[in-house]
Amino acid sequence: MTKRHRVVVLGAGYTGMFTAIRLARRTRRAGVEITLVNPSGRFVERLRMHQIAAGRELAVRPIPELLAGTGVTFLQGAATAIDPEARRITVDGSAFLAYDTLVYALGSSTDTGNVPGADAHAFTLNGPEAAGRFAARTAEVAAAGGTVTVCGGGLTGIEAATELAEAHPGLNVTLISTAEPGSMMGEKARAYLHRALGRLGITLETGVRVAKVLPGAVELADGRTLRSDACLWTTGVRVPPLAADSGIATDDRGLVLTDATLRSVSHPQVHAVGDAAAVRMDFGLLHGSCQSGLPTAQYTADTIARLVRGKTVKPFRFGYFHQPVSLGRKDAVVQFTKADFTPAGLRLTGRTAARYKELVSGSPLMTYRYSRHVNVTTLVSRGGRAVPEPTV
Repeated sequence: MTKRHRVVVLGAGYTGMFTAIRLARRTRRAGVEITLVNPSGRFVERLRMHQIAAGRELAVRPIPELLAGTGVTFLQGAATAIDPEARRITVDGSAFLAYDTLVYALGSSTDTGNVPGADAHAFTLNGPEAAGRFAARTAEVAAAGGTVTVCGGGLTGIEAATELAEAHPGLNVTLISTAEPGSMMGEKARAYLHRALGRLGITLETGVRVAKVLPGAVELADGRTLRSDACLWTTGVRVPPLAADSGIATDDRGLVLTDATLRSVSHPQVHAVGDAAAVRMDFGLLHGSCQSGLPTAQYTADTIARLVRGKTVKPFRFGYFHQPVSLGRKDAVVQFTKADFTPAGLRLTGRTAARYKELVSGSPLMTYRYSRHVNVTTLVSRGGRAVPEPTV
């Protein structure tokens, strides 16, 4: 009897889920056994966590339902150790799971450890439960006419601030950012974004850094203290230390160092995708996002399928396409980009942009659904060139 090739995918976020489903279809006759491991049985739509924060309910999507009919085995549990030499994973501290190929897709979360008080006094959007706790607190603050501070002027902070201001008209929302919100966009798209912030009554504190988070305030680096009845922390990213602790080569942030085929430079049987991977194109290191994560998942599923069949693989290539930002439920701005993420001339605004952003947010689930039956292609080969693998 021919031994089945065992593939284990760690993490059932956007990239891990897509890798497992696509790989199952690509290897359905190749004798491959796929196991998807995740601590929670619920698939989390991270692109929509700001909607939960504003008090909106999202559909609960059980992971086994998304995997139905694929042949992928789901194991609910947390990977606590990896032995890359023995090719074995420890799950929940006691169970062992062997693999021939490992896909490391554990993703990232908001880092509250770099500013004093953030871990104790700030909320995050690290999952539905965390977003739900913030929503409950925000409802109390809004009822009292209080103030919510959103720390971080990136896309997540902008979406959270505008969603909150729209859902709670009596709430005072302050957005604090070291850089100008929308600084990565073109001038016209950025101007539209700022008009939306003004229309929603959001107070901007730009060019400043939060030095400390207090129980009822945030202290800025310039010495000022701002009232904050609830603080939402959206800046800074951290990844699980599992790869580094297991002896897999990582960079100084814990991202798995990959070669041009997204395989670990120290352990080629380990593939890394999404936020967990240090993926470098000729224009620089990819930043963690669904836009770049899904193509890494698609590429990795196809790569493993080819390797199992003894075929060669080409280097991963990727180029960015857009920067979509929701500004509440009925407004948005979409800045289309060049492959290196710099702004191009085209943009969308208003309701058209809002519909576009909703399509983007819902596209992963559609991709999973159709990928069970056909090979769905994401934006993998648009511009960008792989560069030589890093030196360990």
